[in-house]
Amino acid sequence: MQNQVNISYGPEGLAALVQQLEKNEYTSLYVLVDTNTETHCLAQFLEQTKLTPTSILTMKAGEENKHLHTCEYLWNELSSRGADRNSALINLGGGVVTDLGGFVACTFKRGIDFYNIPTTLLAMVDASVGGKTGIDLGPLKNQIGIIQEPQQVVIDSTWLVSLPKEELRSGFAEMLKHGLIADPNYWGELRALENISPDVLKNYIKPSVALKSRVVLEDPREKGLRKILNFGHTLGHAIESYFLVEKDKKRLLHGEAIAIGMVLEAFLSIECSGLKLNTAEEIKRTFRRFYPKVEITNSDIESILALLRHDKKNKAGKVNFVLLKAIGVPDIDIEVPQELFLKAFEFYASA
Repeated sequence: MQNQVNISYGPEGLAALVQQLEKNEYTSLYVLVDTNTETHCLAQFLEQTKLTPTSILTMKAGEENKHLHTCEYLWNELSSRGADRNSALINLGGGVVTDLGGFVACTFKRGIDFYNIPTTLLAMVDASVGGKTGIDLGPLKNQIGIIQEPQQVVIDSTWLVSLPKEELRSGFAEMLKHGLIADPNYWGELRALENISPDVLKNYIKPSVALKSRVVLEDPREKGLRKILNFGHTLGHAIESYFLVEKDKKRLLHGEAIAIGMVLEAFLSIECSGLKLNTAEEIKRTFRRFYPKVEITNSDIESILALLRHDKKNKAGKVNFVLLKAIGVPDIDIEVPQELFLKAFEFYASA
């Protein structure tokens, strides 16, 4: 069992960050941003903290840049700017920045300290907490990485006001997942929301972070309990990867793809784990209310299913799913008969 990750919130969290940086007496300090957070967040962060980093490192925004070539660029930048083993990296951004930045820090000179300042809802409730760092391999999600908690995570909901609605939706999907896998009351509260504005969502960040942190603390290496966090992600990641590489498809954000995955896997849960049909219908109605329906053709489905064989949860070539027996009662390591996949997509497409 690992120590509880150091998570703090708001202005007090930023003050604690500055204190910890001063206490550790780093020889140099670097801030990683992408082209979005460089424009919208960097000046505010430096003003709030009064930090004077050695250098600002900038990567291109977007999942398509979560690759080894970006890491190589950043390793070279750190090296040429004098970073040593007593340097530290602050990742200021969304899930791509925190995932990739953490991986860069863990592998540079065999590991330097890093800190996560998530600026998207998805990064706040999911990506920046739990120690999963990593990059994609071609179109395949998160195939290369290391599990290592940051020194500190500072979550400040004021960043949410700069986000487009699609980004809020993306993070909200993971919050809904937290309710589905662990807390029926939380699921009920979230699905009853009239809107998902920053002012509303800020009240639900701590419960989601607490739920994920509790799971990660008990099973940091994903040998058992932590697998429940993958509900919706087996098919969802395949969908996300497919829509990322297909030129004629509009790219889906992580949470938008996972929302589809959760509806599909709710249907599989009926067939394989005894989930009640009316519960699966409730799940589908909830996601349909918050997320526009995505057209997925039979040709798309074939390509999506071909990507399943690369899922990280597979064992001996068998695709393993996390399904639901009921809301709040997950069922892990479930092998699903292939003939059910098309029926799941039909369930998603139906009214």
